[in-house]
This record gives sequence, structure tokens and C-alpha cells, in this order.
Amino acid sequence: MTSTVSLASVLVLLASAVVAVALCRRLRLPPVIGYLATGLALGPHALAIAANPEETRHLAEFGIVFLMFSIGLEFSLGKLSTMRRLVFGLGGAQVLATAAIAVCAALAFDVGWQAGVALGAVAAMSSTAIVSKLFSERGELDSAHGRQVIAVLLFQDLAVVPLLVVIPALAQPAGGLGVAVAAAVGKAVAALALVVLVGPRVMRAWLGFAAGLRSNEIFVLNVVLIILLLAYLTGLAGLSLVLGAFLAGMLIAETEYRFQVEEDIKPFRDVLLGLFFVTVGMLLDLRLVAAQPGLVAVLFVALVAGKAAVVAIVSKAFGTPTGTALRVALALGQAGEFGFVLLALAFNASVVAPALMQPLLAAMILSMLAAPFLIGASDAIVLRVSRSEWMLRSLEVHRVAAQSMDAERHVIVLGYGRNGQRLTRLLDAEGVRHIALDLDPDRVREAALAGERVVFADSSRREALVAAGIARAAAVVVTFADVNTALRVVAHIHALNPAVPVIVRARDEPDIVRLTQAGATEVVPEAFESGVMLASHTLVVVGVPFSRVMRRVSQVRDEQYSLLRGLFAGTADVGEEVTRLHAITLEDGAHAIGRGLAELDLGVPVRAVRRPGERLRLAPAEAGVLRPGDIVVLAGPPDRLLAAEEKLNRG
Repeated sequence: MTSTVSLASVLVLLASAVVAVALCRRLRLPPVIGYLATGLALGPHALAIAANPEETRHLAEFGIVFLMFSIGLEFSLGKLSTMRRLVFGLGGAQVLATAAIAVCAALAFDVGWQAGVALGAVAAMSSTAIVSKLFSERGELDSAHGRQVIAVLLFQDLAVVPLLVVIPALAQPAGGLGVAVAAAVGKAVAALALVVLVGPRVMRAWLGFAAGLRSNEIFVLNVVLIILLLAYLTGLAGLSLVLGAFLAGMLIAETEYRFQVEEDIKPFRDVLLGLFFVTVGMLLDLRLVAAQPGLVAVLFVALVAGKAAVVAIVSKAFGTPTGTALRVALALGQAGEFGFVLLALAFNASVVAPALMQPLLAAMILSMLAAPFLIGASDAIVLRVSRSEWMLRSLEVHRVAAQSMDAERHVIVLGYGRNGQRLTRLLDAEGVRHIALDLDPDRVREAALAGERVVFADSSRREALVAAGIARAAAVVVTFADVNTALRVVAHIHALNPAVPVIVRARDEPDIVRLTQAGATEVVPEAFESGVMLASHTLVVVGVPFSRVMRRVSQVRDEQYSLLRGLFAGTADVGEEVTRLHAITLEDGAHAIGRGLAELDLGVPVRAVRRPGERLRLAPAEAGVLRPGDIVVLAGPPDRLLAAEEKLNRG
């Protein structure tokens, strides 16, 4: 009978979760809200259909294990090095500042500094699942505030590892606290060292053997075994299970099987993480919360407004414009998945008092429910609060308008990544006027120095499209692959100029139908030579004879894409092994001034030399003696480009 009751509870739980998540999808809310609502409604403190949370809690704990494994899988020293200022600077300052404020508050209310450390760690966490999902749907991951938000979330995820070690040790008596923390940290460091020194060879051989059997079932079973085995071993060492899962992810990330593992493990992670959020909802007792609504409201405001204020101040201290800092603050004001894990850890270790557990849990859940609405309203809030944001918007529109005001029957290229750059080079070769919009400041700066018609602007904003001359354009090309942003852009274009042809890049087959129905004239599948096909469609639309277009495409293929080879690198491209283009401005006193390119022996090809005030770029043989202000465009791998820049400037 007991097993029947348990099975019935699980069935009701799963059916309710399906309905709740489907409703959230319909309302464009993160699924985590549906899971929390399901646990809240069916838990022992409400309808009591799933009266014993222990039935699902142990299973749900594996959701956090698999989530931490996924974070370890994405852990990259190269990525951290590239974003180190934002990750360790901005992210570290946010976590430390939040923890310091919590400790001060704990001392002021005489609840002990240990509780302050634990509560500060809980409050410092934000929801990676909610924020990354919303930013992806809004097409803001590559925006200025998007990069800061992702950097802070990355540091928070990394900070969980030492916090999982430190928080249980806080329950030790004051005299033995230092010894307990040192012992726990020593164990973690020893485990990490063992994994780093021995693990990669063992892991590569293990997974190589499993892959050699050519059975996906065996391969997945081995991956699950690795995750749970390392989690079990760290548990035996007196450390957290999720620390072992993180180490397992780090190990597999160093092998060639990383991406296959990531795809295979994703269903386990998503389902089990959903169950974790259901059990979090079950923990909340609405009767206790209703008995002290004032405390819940105070904690909610302190969590959301307090953390948002800390984030905004820290972001401003790093030189961020006010509007961007406010957007980062609004995005990170909620509680996070690991906040619940750390809170449960602190509660089980008797570091946090039971009287504070329920109100704080309620405030954290409310903050996650409020997150989609705060992020959705961030533009309106920032424009209302920040006067400088209006100025920045005006300057952005002015920059776009200044580039496009003399253009008629031109092509607007939205996105200046790989495909955008290939397209504009073919347009240049045919003498077709164009302007490109991009949100990567590094890429825009480098390309603009080389004389490209590209400006920093958000192409998903109507005012940016108007400033780019959408009413006078011969065609618009959407080169980025995010389908949700592309759909929004196509809707804006159709509203502003229904007659203009729109050529759009697509990643998946279903996206082609959606974009066509939205009004795209041509949709080019990514897998089918997307850069060349975008260019050929665009040239035909603007009136270049079809025979000439075909000759041009054939010529490009015959030349092995020499015209397309090399890209101006942006922040998101760091670490990729492709030929880079690098534009270098020769300042007064540079070694290269007064010399010809031939005598400098730069060690990399020179693509062009651009003279100040001229749109025309000279071939290297025509450049002659270099002058102050000349912009030299080089091509090559990053290390050789740095050496060539050193020769140009210092000899």
C-alpha cells in the first residue's frame, strides 16, 4: 500500500509539473517558476498530496549534482583568462561586498558572524538558469550588460565550490573553527590536485574505451558512473557531493568527448533539476509565512533592492555607464539555485536559526518569481531613472545616422561576425553601399579603424534601424543566428518598411518556416555555405546581374575564399583558432614611420594600409613610406600579430 501511495504521489507531482511548466512556456516565463509553484501547491504545507518531501528530496539532490557537473564541464581556463577582469574583479567584488554587508547586519542584530557569512553567501547567489534563459530569448547575451551579467554568474558558480566546504565548518566551536576550515580546504585542494595531475589521462583512456565500444548506451552509463563515483568519493572525504560532480565536469572538459557528454547528460540534468525546485517549493510553509508577512517583505526588499544596489555600485566602480550598471543590477537581484543549496546546508549545520528559515525561503522564491518581470521592464526602468541613458541612446542613433545619411539604396547588415564580414567584403567588391551594425565593441573598434562602415548599435531597436536608413535601404541582411532576436528584428523591419527585402540567416529547419512566416524574403540555412549564399542573394536583390553574381561566387571558390579569409576578432571569438585581422594605428614616434613595409619584415601578411581621412585602402605594394596616422591591417594568428605590432611600434 505504501509503494502505491508513493507512486500515486509521484504521478500527481509529475503531472502537475507538466501542466505548470507548459503554462509557464505559454506565458513566456522560466520553467523554474512552474516547478516552484508545483512544489508549493502539492507539498506538506498546502494540499499535502506529496506529504513526505523525503520521497523526492534524495532524488532531487542529484539535480544539483548534475547541474554542478555541467558547470564543471563548461569550466575553461582560457575563458576565465579572457574575462578575468569581469569574472574575478566584478564578480568577486559583488560576492565579497554582499557577504560583508550580511556579516555587519548579523553582528548588528546579534545573530553571530557565522550566520552572517552563511546568509551573505546565500544572498550573493543569483539564478543562472533564469537569467541566462531570459537573456538568450531577448538576444542580450552579447550586449554590454549581458557580458557583465554572465561574468558575475560565472564567478558565483565558481564561488560555490569553496562555500560548500566552508559553511558546514562554521558550525564548529569557535576554538576549533580555524582547524575545521583548514582541514576542509586542505581536503578540497588535495582532491583538486589529484584530479588535475592524474585525472586527465585516466579520464581520456576511460571514455576512449567506452566510445570504442560504439554503444551510446554504454557511453552514457559510463558518464553517469563517473559523475556519481566522484561525488561519492568526495562525500567519503567529508566534502560535498556536488564538489565531486564539479571535479568530474572539469576532467571531462579536458577530453575530446566534452560536447558529446554535454548533449547526453542534458536530459538528466534538466529533469532532476526540475525535481530539485519542486522540493524547494515543498519546503515553504505558507502558514508560517502568513504569520510574519512583515519580515518576509523586509527580507524580500533587502535581498532584491539591497543586492541590486550592491551590484550597481560595484559595476559603476568598474567604469560602467549608469544605464548598463542598472541593467546588470536588475538582472542579478534575485536569489539563485545554489542559494537554496547553501541555505539548506547552513540550516542542517545549525548555522541559520529555524525561525529565519521560512521567511528567508519565501523571500528567495518571491525574488525568483519577480526576476522575469524586472528583467522585462529593465529598459523602461533604466530610461526613467538614468538621464545619461537617453544621451547614450541619442549618441548611438547619431553614430548610425552619420554613417547612413548619405546612403541611398544601400544594404543594412545586422551583425558583423563571420558572415557579416564576409558579406560586406563581397558587397565592397561589387561597389554596393552598405552599413553594418554590431554590439561587440572590440570588433567594431578594430573594423572601424580599418575603414569598414560598421557602427556600435543594437539592431533589435527600432530607432537604430531608422537611423540606419531603413526607409531608403535596398535590402536588410540579418546575419546572427538567434532566432528570437531575428524574429523581433524582422517584425520591426516589416513595420518600418514592408517593401524592403529581408535576407535572414537560420540555424535550424523549423526556424526557416518561422522566419518566412514573419516576413523574411529569403532564409538561408546556416549549414549551406551561409556567408556566400547571403552575399549572392543580397547582390541579386540590389540589382547586380545574376550572371555576374555567379561569376563572383565561382571566383571566390576558385581562390579558396582568399577574399573571405580572416576575421576581426571580438570578445566572444577569443580562443578560436582562426586567422585574425588586426588594425594598428601608427602614432608619432612609431618605429615604422618613414620606412617601407618590405624593410620591416613583420612576419605576417599585410592586407591593406589606410591613410587618415581616406576611405580608400591601399594595397601593401602601393603604400610606400609609412606616415603618422596610417592604419596597417595585418592578418595572422594572435601570437604573430602581437609580435608584428611590436615591430611596427618599437622595432
